[in-house]
Amino acid sequence: MNDDERRREGTRVRRQVLGDAHVDRAEARANAFTAEFQDLITRYAWGETWTRPGLDIRTRRVLVIGTLLALGRWEEFEMHVRAAVAEGGFTADDVKEIVLQQAIYCGVPAAHAALTRVEAVLAAGTGVAPKRAARRKKRR
Repeated sequence: MNDDERRREGTRVRRQVLGDAHVDRAEARANAFTAEFQDLITRYAWGETWTRPGLDIRTRRVLVIGTLLALGRWEEFEMHVRAAVAEGGFTADDVKEIVLQQAIYCGVPAAHAALTRVEAVLAAGTGVAPKRAARRKKRR
């Protein structure tokens, strides 16, 4: 695959994963200073890595969300959670399961921070935060 083909495929997959609105905003914000970076990630992150045949898009989404949680890269984490729900068919429970899995391997503080962000993303995107569990009455 040459650079033009990678760019074309990368743009297609990037739009599939993140949605047209996000990609349109990113492209509109590109300027002389950032345009080369946008081209680089389109060709290599999206056109080379996300298009590989070894994993499907859903599995790649799970890996990216888990990795961003582990690294504490919250802005990208929120973006990928939002896209997974809006574009990828993920439910709140799907995202919760990723966070619970990562709690064991990345630590409870990271998972707690992630859950807080997931709730905010879900509330902003749907207008409804995940349901709260009923509190148990204390026995006396």
